[in-house]
Amino acid sequence: MSAAKKTHKLTVTAMLSAVAFLLMFIEFPIPALIPSFVKMDISDLPELLAAFSLGPVYGVAVTFFKNLLFALIHGTSSAYVGEMFNFISGAVFSFTAGFIYQRFRSHKSRKGALVGSIAGAALMAVVSLPLNYFVVYPAYVVLYQMPLEAIVGMYQAILPAADSLWKCLLIFNVPFTFCKGMIDVALCFLIYKPLSPLLHK
Repeated sequence: MSAAKKTHKLTVTAMLSAVAFLLMFIEFPIPALIPSFVKMDISDLPELLAAFSLGPVYGVAVTFFKNLLFALIHGTSSAYVGEMFNFISGAVFSFTAGFIYQRFRSHKSRKGALVGSIAGAALMAVVSLPLNYFVVYPAYVVLYQMPLEAIVGMYQAILPAADSLWKCLLIFNVPFTFCKGMIDVALCFLIYKPLSPLLHK
């Protein structure tokens, strides 16, 4: 790789990391569909742009740097558990999408990008289940001194049948995470071409 190309990739990675960091502040709840402490955001969008334009490793790099910036500048209220979850899920999403896209390059892009994006969003949703169940929610119970029954109760206020954490995550969080990823995919497809001159040297 030439020095100029390497510099360009590093510059674009830094730019997309900064954008992803800022997008982490734009989040909102959807209380009719999922408890309000689970919020929607589109901060995974720059990771997808990096994965498609520069390669899957750069998508992971953007995921890492956005969370690092967020932890350093904003601070953490979850002993870095939330940032760790965000990094792992975003890395799975962007790396999967970018990796599959690269395999389809000889067939010219859009199909590979779509297949990779859907696979990445699906894998991110699947990975979120054990991460939330075994790490994130138990950590929140300890950190915020909130009984697990109270957390499950927030889900039951929407759907009474969700009477265990596993059911709550499977019924609510997994579909929510997949839909969140697909919103990022839709936005990526809308803006990728206009941004292409900036992303590609």
